[in-house]
Amino acid sequence: MVQIFHPRFGLFVKLGLLALIVLAAAALLAWRGVTAEPHGIGEAVEQPVPFSHAHHAGDLGIDCRYCHSTVETDAFAGVPPVSTCMTCHSQLYTDQAVLKPLIDSWRSGIPLHWQRVHQLPDFVYFNHSIHVAKGVGCASCHGRVDRMPLTARTQSLSMKWCLDCHRAPENFLRPRDKVFAMDWRPPDQHKLGIALVEAYHIDKRRLTDCSICHR
Repeated sequence: MVQIFHPRFGLFVKLGLLALIVLAAAALLAWRGVTAEPHGIGEAVEQPVPFSHAHHAGDLGIDCRYCHSTVETDAFAGVPPVSTCMTCHSQLYTDQAVLKPLIDSWRSGIPLHWQRVHQLPDFVYFNHSIHVAKGVGCASCHGRVDRMPLTARTQSLSMKWCLDCHRAPENFLRPRDKVFAMDWRPPDQHKLGIALVEAYHIDKRRLTDCSICHR
């Protein structure tokens, strides 16, 4: 009888299947590494200077747009340059050890490297300006930063979380002049939201199209 397969054919098949399993596991781990947020929900992110939103936005009432100056016009909200910080701190608390990295950066011209708290995967397109223009409040995504001594993520930023809002934006929309008001609460969110969906010309049929977030 003529032997069709090599005597070790069974071994080769097993090794091939094992290699496929290893490659699949490696691909899954790589995917998780690319798509996972670098920090967990509620986990404060260590920064070169322990900036307190609770003090600046909460106690002092500094508007979000003073530091995040492009949030209404660009996809990226903007990280304030050291010169923005120094409009106050060239005179205030300049001798405090906690601000030494800031002062050193100002004097040397070497920018501070702030760590991202919210980091979406590269294959996700997100634009701050369109959300602000359509009445999505800062607190809806970032939480009550005015109560955070150190900034932490409050939402999962998962695809499901985004789709929950895109499917029913009326549950989250607010008047444009209230977008940056951290403590604003409507008397009837659903009723107001339905009116704002119409007023802002939001086409809910398109909000779940893949091309909205993946371009």
